Amino acid sequence: MKTTGVIIARFQTPYLHEGHKNLIDSIKATHNKVVVVLGISPAVASKRNPFDFYSREKMLRAYYENLIVLPLSDAASDNVWSENLDTLLTNTFPTENFLLYGSRDSFIPYYTGKLATKELPKKDNHSSTTVRTDESDKVQSSLDFRLGINYATQNIYPLVFTTVDIAVYNQDGTKILLGRKPNATTWRLPGGFTDPTDDNFETAAKRELTEECGAIETGNMEYVTSLKIDDWRYRKEENKIITLLYKTQLLYGNATASDDLEEVKWVEVAQLQNMINNNQIAYEHKALVAHLIN
Repeated sequence: MKTTGVIIARFQTPYLHEGHKNLIDSIKATHNKVVVVLGISPAVASKRNPFDFYSREKMLRAYYENLIVLPLSDAASDNVWSENLDTLLTNTFPTENFLLYGSRDSFIPYYTGKLATKELPKKDNHSSTTVRTDESDKVQSSLDFRLGINYATQNIYPLVFTTVDIAVYNQDGTKILLGRKPNATTWRLPGGFTDPTDDNFETAAKRELTEECGAIETGNMEYVTSLKIDDWRYRKEENKIITLLYKTQLLYGNATASDDLEEVKWVEVAQLQNMINNNQIAYEHKALVAHLIN
């Protein structure tokens, strides 16, 4: 029985580069039957995995219409993923033999299954990552381009953007630090969006406080509550902001406005309710400040 050639790859690219074409062509020249198993990431529409299964399947079949394309979900365990790969192929084609092909940065070092593998030599320096980066800022005038943007945005999970806000008290707890943004007349707690480089939310709170209020030293960040924020930018959007409120105490240093803030000042805690009543607190932060008062 002749062997079916199986390409294990991601093909996360807007078009097939020469490395992809050489890979497919070399296996087509050896096998009458060719199967592509496409990796499926649980991270939808990310920079590393922008294209879903259906987009990549159409791209591959446009190049070689007789390709059989199968999806295989990523798994945390290499052993589980290998077992799933073997099961997918042997259950789909129970009477066939397989030879699994890999090339640049291939699956082979992580594969623990029972099927035969073959690593093809690297022939060039083509990279899907480079293609995605090079093409990332090119705007096209075609209808297909605009439909592609619509397809991508309509098929992504709703997002929650996480922010941190910080209530900094003076040493005797009678005053709290507030900030004002440029061209604003209302006051707010310092804070901002968390970052993928933050190890935890407490680290994010420390970072945001330093960015907006200068090199002040405070005590530990103490979690207070979390709250969905009525941010005007997302009021009509499916995506929303949820903030985590922390409180801490000033140890030493002088607060100076920077980053998103134009001015900072210390306010008597006893005056906060009046500021809410007189609309001197930014509407997004009224519920946070009210929670601190209570």
